[in-house]
Amino acid sequence: MATIKDVAKHAGVSTSTVSHVLNKTRFVSDDISERVMVAVNELNYAPSALARSLKVNHTRTFGMLVTTSTNPFFGEVLKGVERRCYEQGYNLILCNTEGDPERMKSTLDTLLQKRVDGLLLMCSELEEDAFDLFSRHQPVPTVVMDWGPIGFDSDKIQDNSHHGGYLATKHLIEQGHTKIGCLTGPLDKLPAQQRLSGFIQAMEEAGLDIKQEWIASGNFECEGGEEAFEEIRSHGELPTALFVSNDMMAMGVINTAHKYGLNVPEDLSVIGYDDIKIAKYITPSLTTIHQPKHRLGQMAVDTLLDKISSKRTSNQVIQLEPTLVTRNSVKQLTTYSN
Repeated sequence: MATIKDVAKHAGVSTSTVSHVLNKTRFVSDDISERVMVAVNELNYAPSALARSLKVNHTRTFGMLVTTSTNPFFGEVLKGVERRCYEQGYNLILCNTEGDPERMKSTLDTLLQKRVDGLLLMCSELEEDAFDLFSRHQPVPTVVMDWGPIGFDSDKIQDNSHHGGYLATKHLIEQGHTKIGCLTGPLDKLPAQQRLSGFIQAMEEAGLDIKQEWIASGNFECEGGEEAFEEIRSHGELPTALFVSNDMMAMGVINTAHKYGLNVPEDLSVIGYDDIKIAKYITPSLTTIHQPKHRLGQMAVDTLLDKISSKRTSNQVIQLEPTLVTRNSVKQLTTYSN
């Protein structure tokens, strides 16, 4: 493999001249520039990205940690991250944690050894002591995304999950439902806590009873929705409507309800959360709360770039607002009046 010294020798110039021609860092005459480029082409010379990164002290590479999941939500956010990295001329090293804290620590250590310019964290199993790794490496700018550690000192991009839970429940109430249940995600995760608190606020504002037997928690996957619905069903009477804290669990609920001969929305109205792409293609198409997933990914990259370029030490929290998307999984019982 040809080196910059080989190119310089072939063109009859110094290595610094070759560098100036390739990087356009100083004026070089057209004649000499042409000789250098002829040598580059004849020798099939490719500049070393590693050598350049060591010289300029940045790699134009970001590392991202994400929890592996069957939930398309993560893939849709990642699409926004990858697109913005490409647009800004950055590479992305994506690492799955598999929900394993030890694998997460090892992966984070590897990313820091590779001298990534910044980190994007979207893995809710992160523990505070995992960040002791920064004591062995130079700290890098870090952005925590929607499903990440809350207490970690970093910029944060997050969904207003409380408001989303409120919007979902309010919609059910406005359709005339008074017997409403809530299937939450794991309540050790902040998004699940906030969506439940939004549900509670809407119910209390409407003066409706909150029945504990109509509240159950799942794991944010389809089977979690199935298991949570089975738990509610085991108590006897079902509510007329359910706010399910993500679309994957909502699909699990619709499938399980069908097994018991229940029609959605005629017998049971269901509203989800996330608005993953497949939500509008299931039967019935799912009424849900839209999260701006692509924008979440883009803003995370933009925030990381801003922190790098501005060298600011302060942290910021950017909150994205969810919106209601009405489809066919919620039945209107009566016109709501408050």
